[in-house]
Amino acid sequence: MGRRIRAGRACAAVIGAFALAGCLAAPPPAPTAKPQARPAGLVPPAPEGSAPSAASQALTRYYRRLENDLVAQDLMRTGGGGIDTPYTDTDLKRNFERIAFYNEYQRNGGLRPSDGRAGRLKKWRVPIRIGVEFGANVPQEHRARDRANVAKYAARLARLTGHSISVSNRDPNFTVMIMSADDGAQARTRALEIMPNFQEPNLVFFSNLPRAIQCFVIAAGYENEHEYRVALAYIRSENTALQRLACIHEELAQGLGLANDSPRARPSIFNDDEEFALLTTHDEELLRILYNPALEPGMSLEEARPIITRILAGRLGPS
Repeated sequence: MGRRIRAGRACAAVIGAFALAGCLAAPPPAPTAKPQARPAGLVPPAPEGSAPSAASQALTRYYRRLENDLVAQDLMRTGGGGIDTPYTDTDLKRNFERIAFYNEYQRNGGLRPSDGRAGRLKKWRVPIRIGVEFGANVPQEHRARDRANVAKYAARLARLTGHSISVSNRDPNFTVMIMSADDGAQARTRALEIMPNFQEPNLVFFSNLPRAIQCFVIAAGYENEHEYRVALAYIRSENTALQRLACIHEELAQGLGLANDSPRARPSIFNDDEEFALLTTHDEELLRILYNPALEPGMSLEEARPIITRILAGRLGPS
């Protein structure tokens, strides 16, 4: 389960203090039932002209101040890196191993840290169909922009990975939920429809989310937990436009299999330092490595290492 605890762009959280930034990554629950279709008319539209609650308004103000503070420190950069952020193949190999094979948090354990041991490679084999849903209380002016941003980014991810990734609300297997604090009941209901076997430590985030967590993603398999078949990203609508875009970039990339973070990854969104808001050239290379067909879901780090070396020796060409 990847969660962004943004406050700088860090994906690291101090449990209890939640270093306001980032994206926590922990393994998802493994559902045994396929996601259910949403019944028509499940959630009625918000009353015309209804105002957000005091809690939602407070979050909006808080995230606006947070962004202003970060930008003033030259953080949340939107470029893909530059001459001030060089990296080598050695950096890419080290960062890929840390981000693709390790997890920050325990499986079904909420925010409990993992044991620090390498896991196995996780990625999608089946085509990814991304559906975008909005809470009844999400402002209309957010919706067109966020839909367009998801569609544009999905096309970019498809080009980078060579994997089939499209946007469609017809039978999606990767759902992006953009919800406000006033949509907690709706979010929890939808989460259970999409992933019926949610464990309570993960389900609680859909209706009682700490302010520090701005967005998160959960991805899972069915028979094979390493081969993703369903994913769910949650993004707070109270985030600023840039913060929502940053959430789209990080959570969708994490949902493809880059689930962890590393303080040594730079320039990268998979870092707790909040320096970059959007996917970088470094991160594009990590995605190309992950979706090289020579790397199979379920591979151990030891099995994958020589393959990663060959991929990088060919600068991400065929291995």
